[in-house]
Amino acid sequence: MAPTDETQNPAPDSDPPAEPAADPAGSAGSASGPTGAQTPAPAGGPAPATAGAARMPRWLPKAMTLALALYACFQLGSWAFHQLIGLLINILIAFFLALAIEPAVGRMAARGMRRGLATFLVFLGVLVVSVGFVVLLGSMLAGQIVDMVEDLPKYLDSLVNWINHTFHTELSRVEVQDSLLRSDWLRQYVENSASGVLDVSATVLGGLFKLLTIFLFSFYFAADGPRLRRALCSVLPPAKQAEVLRAWEIAVDKTGGYLYSRGLMALASGVAHFVLLEFLGVPYAPALAVWVGLVSQFLPTIGTYLAGALPMLIAFTVAPWYALWVLAFVVVYQQFENYLLQPKLTARTVDIHPAVAFGSVVAGTALLGAVGALIAIPAVATLQAFLGAYVKRYAVTEDPRVHGHRRHGEMVLARVQRALRTGRGQEPPEDGA
Repeated sequence: MAPTDETQNPAPDSDPPAEPAADPAGSAGSASGPTGAQTPAPAGGPAPATAGAARMPRWLPKAMTLALALYACFQLGSWAFHQLIGLLINILIAFFLALAIEPAVGRMAARGMRRGLATFLVFLGVLVVSVGFVVLLGSMLAGQIVDMVEDLPKYLDSLVNWINHTFHTELSRVEVQDSLLRSDWLRQYVENSASGVLDVSATVLGGLFKLLTIFLFSFYFAADGPRLRRALCSVLPPAKQAEVLRAWEIAVDKTGGYLYSRGLMALASGVAHFVLLEFLGVPYAPALAVWVGLVSQFLPTIGTYLAGALPMLIAFTVAPWYALWVLAFVVVYQQFENYLLQPKLTARTVDIHPAVAFGSVVAGTALLGAVGALIAIPAVATLQAFLGAYVKRYAVTEDPRVHGHRRHGEMVLARVQRALRTGRGQEPPEDGA
């Protein structure tokens, strides 16, 4: 019977001897004893590598993919927004225009007329008035330009005579005309104007296309107003539906009130300037009065100066001193309108503080240019009226300081007490004590 060899036939229950872990750093990191146990690495050596440190977290690839997808969506949205910014601005203008004509369309629809036909009639009236104003103003400008060109030699003679008399020179109108006609800047100006005809034509066509787009969207917004409100409310809970409808009604009231007050101020401004121009004998006084009334009221901030420039120019062709009279009247009437007329009219329609109105116009101009200046005041008035319902207000105390008055009796008593303390040699307390 052969002797058993335990080294060749190990017991099934016994574990094999532990293998020493591979050390990529060599024997410097750790050393194995005779029994196969691994001794810890020295304190100054590198830490032993673990099995989990070499694996990437499972959430990291998903997070990186999500971050890249969000960044791609942001870039795509930014590109689409910049490409569609013109269309979005046109839609915004069309929406406010639809809000402005909503009261008239609503009254006509309440009397049994279809909303589509009522909207068409309102737009037809606006179009007739606008075309008539443009034609009247264009004929006036064309006639004045022809008169100015015909009278240019007379104006040039008076200017040359004034220069010769004031500065003791010997200029001649013929020499001045020849120098102007043969000048390099005039030739360059004519060349640039001839090359820019195509750009002007493209700009005019683009403006007509934008105007058509605005009228088309505003027609749909006004004609299908109830359907649009139903579609918007169908995706909201009942509580939110009431808030949306309330905000819509406030926007209609404020926008219509803004246009109503501006129309009244334009009428007052036109009548006042017509009286002045008719008194001075300036030609085309009715057209100039309409120009001043509309431009000064519907172009905020710069409309007043732009509106007054044309009557001054026409008055200058009649007599130079008349231009100064027109300028003085424009400045005086502007102060009357800002401090007396406008607060009375806008208090019942828009109800917005003049400082807030001015700030909203500046902000709207910075954001959207002339379009922002036009819609800034009704937009801010709508927002102010809508948020006013959610602001809790309290009764104001009867303290005189609320009304800008200080308590005179208390101030006198405090001064007397301070004087008595000073006479006794005591140091007066500080005001804040």
